[in-house]
Amino acid sequence: MNGIAIRLLIIAVIAGGALILRDRLSGSAGDLQVGDCFDVPATVAQEVDDVQHHPCTEAHTGEVVFVGDYSGGETYATDAEWLAFIEAHCVPAFNAYTGLDYQTDVVFEMGFFTPTAEGWRSGDREVSCYAARMDGATMSQSVKVP
Repeated sequence: MNGIAIRLLIIAVIAGGALILRDRLSGSAGDLQVGDCFDVPATVAQEVDDVQHHPCTEAHTGEVVFVGDYSGGETYATDAEWLAFIEAHCVPAFNAYTGLDYQTDVVFEMGFFTPTAEGWRSGDREVSCYAARMDGATMSQSVKVP
């Protein structure tokens, strides 16, 4: 009985530590949520698995402004269809989240993560869009409008 209590305590400590340190851990790009700050991968890649999370008050290069499911159909989207979805959903989310106009802002750009074709076949439809500085510089505060 005493051994079970110790194991449960260990599991609770690990789970609590993961929750507290979530914004400092590397995690799946698919687990990003609106308001999460992270480091945008330095190299352009076809597939991004993990990103490094950070508190928004520490140096980071991206902040999530939108997460939602692609609603354009059952077949994997073409580049034009992805861009239309981004324009329809991420741009308004960027404007509301930052208080800026994406079309005229000269400081920030928007990046996004879409499902891979393989992920799509497995049912993944989630799209994440994020704000990043055009010059690639780090940020040390949230871009969310107060």
